Amino acid sequence: MLLFNIHDAKSNLSGLVADVELKHETVMLCRNGKPVAQIVPITPLGSALKHSTKLGKIKLHYDPVEGLAADEWPSDAR
Repeated sequence: MLLFNIHDAKSNLSGLVADVELKHETVMLCRNGKPVAQIVPITPLGSALKHSTKLGKIKLHYDPVEGLAADEWPSDAR
């Protein structure tokens, strides 16, 4: 993790963003020595949703979207 005060970060913003993007660095921005914000790399949308072969082994023996009967709801939610 890289630490920068806000003034230095403002002067070097392009370089900091490049480090975050290319090296997956996290940059902590500080004011008066105290952390106030972070610049963090984002995960591309497609990479977070990878197919898992383990999911094919899950067997459900009920309908997971079936509604509940009135007596199955907690009394304070009826």
